[in-house]
Amino acid sequence: MTKKLLPTTIVGSYPKPKWLNKMIKDHKYGGVSDKVLEQSYTDSIKTVVKEQELAGIDILWDGEMRRDEMTSYFADHIDGFKIYGDVRVWGNNYYRKPAIVDKLKYRDELTIPEYKYLKTITSKGIKVPITGPYTIVDWSFNEFYSKKDEAIYELAEVINKELKALVRAGADYIQIDDPAIPTHPEELEIAKNSIEIATRGIKAYTGIHICYGDYSKIYPDILEFNTDQFDFEFANKNFCDVEVFKKYDYTKDIGFGCLDVHTRRVENVEEIKKNIRRAFEIVEPKKVYVDPDCGVKLLPSDIAFAKLKNMCLAADEVRDEIR
Repeated sequence: MTKKLLPTTIVGSYPKPKWLNKMIKDHKYGGVSDKVLEQSYTDSIKTVVKEQELAGIDILWDGEMRRDEMTSYFADHIDGFKIYGDVRVWGNNYYRKPAIVDKLKYRDELTIPEYKYLKTITSKGIKVPITGPYTIVDWSFNEFYSKKDEAIYELAEVINKELKALVRAGADYIQIDDPAIPTHPEELEIAKNSIEIATRGIKAYTGIHICYGDYSKIYPDILEFNTDQFDFEFANKNFCDVEVFKKYDYTKDIGFGCLDVHTRRVENVEEIKKNIRRAFEIVEPKKVYVDPDCGVKLLPSDIAFAKLKNMCLAADEVRDEIR
């Protein structure tokens, strides 16, 4: 995959338009047909893609308009899962927690239709995010497999089928979202094995997004993972983790979280430029991808847009300054 210096991207999610949320709710209670809901999804994707393009994003995604959550969405499309109900995760945010009740099997396409549609409406680079097998299992109940690692490896085989099909469809940049990895450093070898299985035979640029936990518990061991890039959260922790990655030679590309998605404050261009330059303490500029800490779906859409626009302006200025 070819890229320009300091390419900008989003991690995955983008705020859903309020009218889409209403359509989804009305559909749930029978007030909107499947056809109307489908058109609502495609219209919302056009909207958020245009916003990303206007902000200046180089490598984008559809904002996860069809996804209600990063675990249950995939569980809904994989045989062996059952959704019991909502679980509160923080504040007033809930997700439908899945349970593994049978052997995990590949049933239908997970991300391919979204990728194919996105190719028809944008000429920008496309990154396809998919939740990793370790995180999906860790955030689900296991009522079938005798051991956790058995479920993880079985699911990794399922994800591998999807990734191979994605590559056949033309995808050249795949991001595996695995935020649960640093929360169980004692299971790092299992997580590593799951990535090996999921990416086996994949001829594409791959990244792993990790936005939780204590990175010092998993670094530098994660450098052994079969991936081209790691994408980390830095801004929310005031860039203290930069020191963690300076202790050993960092050998991968880095997705450098330079925007705090947990605050509605819009960072100005000069501030973001300083943030981006912190990445150069870890790797040389040609190995840096510029993005927010995580998905921006919980922000108001105008705030998310303003943050991303300033991020892209900052990346442009830094790019010009270091050439």
